[in-house]
Amino acid sequence: MSSEALAGVLRASAAVLFDFDGPICDVFRGLPASGVAAELADLVAVQSPTLAVRARGTEDPMEVHRLSQEGGEALLRAVEAALTAAEVRAVKVAGPPVAGAVQALKTARDSKLPVAIVSNNSSECVNEFLALNELEGLVAVVIGRPVLRPDLMKPAPYPLLSAAAALGVEPENMVLIGDSLTDIEAARAAGARSIGYANKPRKWSALTEAGADVVVLAMQVLADVLAPDGGPNPPR
Repeated sequence: MSSEALAGVLRASAAVLFDFDGPICDVFRGLPASGVAAELADLVAVQSPTLAVRARGTEDPMEVHRLSQEGGEALLRAVEAALTAAEVRAVKVAGPPVAGAVQALKTARDSKLPVAIVSNNSSECVNEFLALNELEGLVAVVIGRPVLRPDLMKPAPYPLLSAAAALGVEPENMVLIGDSLTDIEAARAAGARSIGYANKPRKWSALTEAGADVVVLAMQVLADVLAPDGGPNPPR
């Protein structure tokens, strides 16, 4: 990654979107995702036994949530509510924001770039974390998991298109910063640019191969490039 390439992507963008779990918060740092997935799987097993084996075959709470829609609306509602409650508990014990995340949010704001968070986590947990860390003023829009519509979560473009509408920006003029392949896929589907955040070494090549416009190893890199005294978007 060259700072020039990163600066070019940011310079061409009229709004910056951040994924939440990864770039901003390590959501399940204090409350492991595997435990949450197991709790949700138990719920699935009780209400829809035919889905039990598949539900217990993943340690990803989001995958259990996606699966729950096959069990009917009552199960979907129960899993959605349980997942949201677990996420809110999780962010309360997740610790501080990811290193460099606050600086990135602040420099985006200081560069007069509107900021949105687009997440497969619930808006309740995102807003809880922002409030706990006094970051609400840095984020213009929070687009959380579409309620009772796991099919609209990333990699579907729906969250990004919702953010574009809320910010009044065309999707092709936005950039999404995310650490997962679904982020890159969602950005491509929406017609937006993407910056991969490789918070684990193995992610660099995966994010690059998925089509990220540029990949960074640290959120602080974004903050440094966005900084008004040297970044691509000085205050106007």
